[in-house]
Amino acid sequence: MRKTDPKAAPKPRAAKTGSRSATPPSAPPPAEKHFLGLPIGAGIAVGPAYLFEDQTPDFTPVAILPAQVEAELERLDTAVVKSRRQLAKLRAQLAMLPDEGRAELEPLLNAYLQMIGPSRLLRGVRRRIEALASAETAVHEEVEVLAAMVLAVPDRDRAGLRRRADEIHEIGRRVIRNLTETPFQSFAKLAQGTILVMENLRPADAALLSPARLAGVVTEEGGTDGHTAVMLRALGIPAVLGAPGVTEGIESGDLLVLDGGSGQVTVHPGQETLAAAKRSSAAFARERQKLAQLRRLAAETTDGQAVELFANLEVPLELPLIAQAGVDGIGLFRSEFMFMNREELPDEDEQTEVYGSAVEAMEGDPVTIRVLDWGGEKEIEALQTRGIAGQVSGINPALGLRGIRMLLRHQELLETQLAAILRASLRGPVNILLPMVTTTEEVRGAREVLQKVVRRLKRRGEELPARMPPLGIMIETPAAALSADALALEADFFAIGTNDLTMYAMAADRGDAEVAKLYDPLHPGVLRLVQFTVEASLRLRKPVSICGEMAANSKLTPLLLGLGLRALSMNASAVPRVKQVVRSVSSADCARLARRVMEQSEPEAIRDLVEEFAEKYL
Repeated sequence: MRKTDPKAAPKPRAAKTGSRSATPPSAPPPAEKHFLGLPIGAGIAVGPAYLFEDQTPDFTPVAILPAQVEAELERLDTAVVKSRRQLAKLRAQLAMLPDEGRAELEPLLNAYLQMIGPSRLLRGVRRRIEALASAETAVHEEVEVLAAMVLAVPDRDRAGLRRRADEIHEIGRRVIRNLTETPFQSFAKLAQGTILVMENLRPADAALLSPARLAGVVTEEGGTDGHTAVMLRALGIPAVLGAPGVTEGIESGDLLVLDGGSGQVTVHPGQETLAAAKRSSAAFARERQKLAQLRRLAAETTDGQAVELFANLEVPLELPLIAQAGVDGIGLFRSEFMFMNREELPDEDEQTEVYGSAVEAMEGDPVTIRVLDWGGEKEIEALQTRGIAGQVSGINPALGLRGIRMLLRHQELLETQLAAILRASLRGPVNILLPMVTTTEEVRGAREVLQKVVRRLKRRGEELPARMPPLGIMIETPAAALSADALALEADFFAIGTNDLTMYAMAADRGDAEVAKLYDPLHPGVLRLVQFTVEASLRLRKPVSICGEMAANSKLTPLLLGLGLRALSMNASAVPRVKQVVRSVSSADCARLARRVMEQSEPEAIRDLVEEFAEKYL
């Protein structure tokens, strides 16, 4: 409950003697309160709050007697069967979700199911029960150990590690709920137009939300890059996550205005705030309709320069969303998902089918498949069982045996993947992309492996395309960018990965709060690396694209065009807005912006120029 400040409201005055009525004056309306969180799902929501309290049981360690071990193991088996049944039922409901939500949740549910299959997690839980821990205690302790091990990995992708640890915690909570027969939360009875307020919304619970009934979501915890955030965006629900104090400062029934674009939540809004929210909501609806109309229009500047817009793909279930975005192809097919959450590596036939299905779905548009990019940060059990993981992780995985270095050391992985890509290329145009390249020797080594695989497939009698897929490289390190002219003599195309390029150039991990502010893609040093790469590729007539987060930031689109880029790859949801910007600017104006930017020495000055351009032209 909120505490009321006795000084906040004046005491009512006594009625005048002889007055006709002694009715006390009405209390003044409560003052507006504001909370700020992370903007997740764009849009404005106005409605009453519903404060949802989680019923997860508190944990208390309990020991058992030797005679109880068998019964506890049976309880565990029953809870696991029940958990698997619940997850299977939830997976059956995926067809009702939007494509992006389905693409996000299905791999997650598969990971949950694998964790409560013949897994390391359950083997550890059973050992703890046999060591005289209750089933609940064993699950809790094993989950905490595994999550801590994940978070202890020295990795550049801290957000990814946190998501993985959250997945382990979530499946542990589900099993414990079933062990204790604690009912799961239901949102089915929420009133129409309610704004849900809670401490933390989990991905599987987010999938149960109805956009037709729910106006918005506010949580105390959560981030912009988690599964829950993706689910809420896919469902089109205005949302603000990670807003400190909301569960203490908001009560059920309080009127809220939620701005999913700015991250602001207003409690007890006044008339002016409500009027502004109504105007913003109408403007947002108009903008969304306008962007939807761009799908079939060409990405072309006002002076006729064509720009190719590609989509990044994490898992095949994103393909319907990509098809709806009006893209020119897949600029980055991340293949790591096939290797994760499994004990055996995917064989050539399995990989061929996955790649081939994606190629066919694009109906003649090119698909650029990046071979396995792994360096210890992602938990791939199949590699660990083959003894590769220990060789790769090292002291600092970001600077160790990763990407193409690891694949050239373990060529059987690369050979299998290249064979599958070559076979899939019979179904449509395909490009092969090598990760983490820093030397010309690595490109030559990979090309030799590719030629070896071609010879082997021919001996096997496999049909191959008349034209071999182009072999390109990621530009992710300063060394690669600064030797782009030499690398262009070996590679068929470039893809600039600005996320890693920024990290390596600035020697700063954006997941590390102590140095995150140094991670700035608009630092002059990073931009010069991009410029050098683009100029080298243009001189040698090699295609070049950009596929980091910079590509999805529509405010940076004019700068990227001004630097000479004509191919951008991003998440599918960002394509309409970027296309709108492309169609609003001229290449000449973008070139002038780039020249001014490259004269600057401070990131803030560059940011000001970018903002100034956006205000003038966009």
